[in-house]
Amino acid sequence: MASYLQFPYREARDGIWGEQTSTLNWCEEDYNITSYCAEFVNSITNSMFIWLGIRGIRDCIRYRHRPVFIIAFIGYIVVGLGSIAFHTTLKYSMQLADELPMIYATCIIGHATFSYGKSPAASNIIGLGLFSLGLTITIVYHLTKQPVFHQVSFAGLTCAVVFRSMYDMEKQLRPALRIRSPERADAIMSQMWKMCLSGIALFLVGFLIWNLDNIFCNYLREWRSVLLLPWSIVLEGHAWWHIFTGLGQLTHSYYFIVWRMWLHTCLEGKEHDFALRWTSALTSIPRVLPISSVEAAELTTHKGRLD
Repeated sequence: MASYLQFPYREARDGIWGEQTSTLNWCEEDYNITSYCAEFVNSITNSMFIWLGIRGIRDCIRYRHRPVFIIAFIGYIVVGLGSIAFHTTLKYSMQLADELPMIYATCIIGHATFSYGKSPAASNIIGLGLFSLGLTITIVYHLTKQPVFHQVSFAGLTCAVVFRSMYDMEKQLRPALRIRSPERADAIMSQMWKMCLSGIALFLVGFLIWNLDNIFCNYLREWRSVLLLPWSIVLEGHAWWHIFTGLGQLTHSYYFIVWRMWLHTCLEGKEHDFALRWTSALTSIPRVLPISSVEAAELTTHKGRLD
């Protein structure tokens, strides 16, 4: 490979943020690209959270989706901003700004999940319970400083919300669709399960890459020093984790928020007014849009192919 297509890493590994105080560090070498950012690639990959979050909020406002999903997308953006701050500074306070929003973003979407169809009083009690749970996790994690406790807490919350959503989908939505929209019931349910499983697959791919990044870190660093920039970026496993999990089926992920939004829309009997515009995880980003907008977009796409 020609040398003019390769750029070396910085020899000096000093940084303006000083000594690391976080309890975690990743395989990307600190300050290897710029002195202003400890983990440059891990930081910039979080920009996806900002872009998709703003896009989600815009759709919620434009098409009048439930306000709870605006809050969920705000939480999604905050997770991305916290991760940027953590990977930029490697400070413990910024590590908390990365990890704790994951808990509270899950509690937000958890409230949308567990309070659906409940009375206002029951909804308030559920919200108070989830906030208390999040606060308890925050206090215990701050006192123990054990990343495993945070990870187990987050995994438990995530599983509870995801499995409850699957239950709602099968036990509430499928019977209702067969009564209201028998001609579309199977297609809607098939698409919804396809999106759910695609989101889980994206997460699992990201999880696998994250673990490979941790296990083979020394080898990856050697290979990066040979490839040099920009080619070595593809070997930054934690950055790929951000991309796959930002999309995939975690409760602070884009796929999950849109999946739950579409589930809410159908549970409310609006499947004749809205549609999920999504083909596959490899070709499109899912959105819940008015049917007229989906039909217009599909017509434009079809026309473009003919031209």
